Amino acid sequence: MSFTADKPSVLFVCVKNGGKSQMAAGLMDKVAGDSVTTASAGSTPGSAVNALSAAVLAEVGVDISRNIPRRITTEDQRRADVVVILGSEAQVDEVEGTRYERWTTDEPSNRGIDGIDRMRLVRDDILARVTTLHATLTAP
Repeated sequence: MSFTADKPSVLFVCVKNGGKSQMAAGLMDKVAGDSVTTASAGSTPGSAVNALSAAVLAEVGVDISRNIPRRITTEDQRRADVVVILGSEAQVDEVEGTRYERWTTDEPSNRGIDGIDRMRLVRDDILARVTTLHATLTAP
């Protein structure tokens, strides 16, 4: 997705661009509609979107199943008002003048929760964060 200057833009980043960053972008699109431009990328992109990530987003009416992971670029970062890095593993060379946030999302597997139940909790955590970010980006 390309950024436009007439509305806020967010770039979501994780390592593989197959799970959390794709989920965040899809959820922001659902929450924000046309009020925010979103994109996602990875520091070391994988080859496909995580099937469980796609499944739990489908449960809330968001389809990321056909998205293709891609590598983050300096231009992506320059064009974004905010770059959100999900998790502690993704590393990004920051671009001066761009705002960065790092979200340390819930990790249910640390509590013995795996599979689809884990991904639902991750989705819900990301949704809460996306909703708060949207409110700050679109506040008068």
